Amino acid sequence: MKSLAMKLKRFLKSEDGPTAVEYAVMLSLIIVVCLTAVGSIGKNAKSTFEKVAGQLGSTGAAP
Repeated sequence: MKSLAMKLKRFLKSEDGPTAVEYAVMLSLIIVVCLTAVGSIGKNAKSTFEKVAGQLGSTGAAP
């Protein structure tokens, strides 16, 4: 019975390395997706603000 417990303990310990690598890969993919989304949202916001500023400027509003 002790032998089985020791083997199980060794198996669980040996999974730590691959698990850490999997988490690192997932984290890097999440970061890439977040950066891409923020960049896209930033470009859309910039174009929207420029469009609104252009419309305000063409109406003769005071600066």
